[in-house]
Amino acid sequence: MTAAAASTATTDTAADLVQSVDWAAVAPPTIAAVVGLVVLVADLFVPKERRRVLGWISLAGLAAALAALAPLRKGDRSTFCLTTDPGACSYTADHFTLVIQLLVLGGALLTALLSLTDTEEKLPAGEFWFLLLSSAAGAALLPASRDLATLVVALEVASLPAFALVGLKRGDRMSGEAALKFFLSSVTATAVSLLGVSFVYASTGTLHLTEIAQSLDDTPAQLATLAKAGVVLTLVGFAFKTAAVPFHFWVPDTYVGAPLPVAAYLSVVGKAVGFTGLILVTVIAFPSYADVWGPALSVLAALTMTVGNVAALRQVPTRAWSAVRLLAWSSVAQAGYLLVPIAAAAYSSDDQIGATVSYALMYAVVNLGAFAVAALVARTRPFNRVSDYRGLYATRPGTALAMGFFLLCLAGLPPGIIGLFAKVTVFQSAVDAGLGWLAVVMGLNVVIALYYYLQWTAVLFRAPEAPAEAGVARRAAGPAPLVLAIGLAAAAGVALSGYPQLVLRFTAATLF
Repeated sequence: MTAAAASTATTDTAADLVQSVDWAAVAPPTIAAVVGLVVLVADLFVPKERRRVLGWISLAGLAAALAALAPLRKGDRSTFCLTTDPGACSYTADHFTLVIQLLVLGGALLTALLSLTDTEEKLPAGEFWFLLLSSAAGAALLPASRDLATLVVALEVASLPAFALVGLKRGDRMSGEAALKFFLSSVTATAVSLLGVSFVYASTGTLHLTEIAQSLDDTPAQLATLAKAGVVLTLVGFAFKTAAVPFHFWVPDTYVGAPLPVAAYLSVVGKAVGFTGLILVTVIAFPSYADVWGPALSVLAALTMTVGNVAALRQVPTRAWSAVRLLAWSSVAQAGYLLVPIAAAAYSSDDQIGATVSYALMYAVVNLGAFAVAALVARTRPFNRVSDYRGLYATRPGTALAMGFFLLCLAGLPPGIIGLFAKVTVFQSAVDAGLGWLAVVMGLNVVIALYYYLQWTAVLFRAPEAPAEAGVARRAAGPAPLVLAIGLAAAAGVALSGYPQLVLRFTAATLF
């Protein structure tokens, strides 16, 4: 080969190795990450009395990240693809990605609204906003990840800042204990996931999800056991992240010890991250092992919804922090419902995933609204008992009506039509997949949940214990950001209840 030919070959090889980056596709998580760095640096120079501006910068950054989804609405963008196989990409902005990014970035935006007052009064502003935006960037990256390496990195970028957010109440023993439990459980989940990923890679020789699916179909007999162990361990790791039973033990204490906006964030965005990862690895990477993960997820779904509802039922209304604990156990039960369509996908088709996405959108709106009301009540009743909500209608009628609506949505009762619609969709997915026993278990759990949701709703409209204080409390307006967050969540819930088909149409195109 002549020197000129060698030079030309070297140039062509180098050109093949250079990948163009679709900056529009990666804009949503990138914007959140960049704004987080800007806030961290700005914190060094902004005077203490003007730290509120950091919160508004963060809100603007999250709004910009949401706006960056608009140019991607066709769902046909990919980047960081293999030069040898353009169809195998590490980042894909399809419809599924866009819907989940809308959910996590919208959830982070509402969390930021809840947090504006706390960062002025109780929490270090610079650290809080940097950690929140960093976690939101990881959560937005995860649904676009199409290889196991990117998936694990995104999962940890979303999780690691959350540990610090939970323990950010300095000098608070409960906050430190909650952060430690959350950290230890998440580290265990990560270790198990990485072991599973290493087994899968050893069996297939690739990390890209689509190529793993092809390789698992042709796994040599001597590697079959290793591949099956890798699939199981990877699923166990994600089960920790979703707080599925028996990997749920960290949830109640973590929610109680964390600042309430952080608990709201974990209950929605943190859960969405876990379920997104679970959907990606099961439906895209491991479809040939549906006979392994289908039954496992069915059993996990039944256990999770049952344990969550029974534990919520046992909460004593007069116990300190019983309202937060009830919401925590409720979130565990909701995780069980979210698992049902994923399990059903193993028995029928990937179309069932739309039911999980629909339910996740409903749950995100109403659960963030419920936590917003809890944050407002906690300003005057710091122990946040369920009994502290007695007579809320007499003191704050709008807040009580909103909370009642959120609870009825979670219960699946009118006027919370969106909650009923989401539960029927999930129930239908189990029936269509031939999982009649799981549909029966879900129906029984919905009935159990009615008791504690309706009990709390009734408390809101009882006469207050001290009627003389009602007028004073009525005149005490809550912080504007909190009121705005409650109003936005209620408005979204009412709109979706009036037109629930919008959710199904919106999520119908989320399949891969």
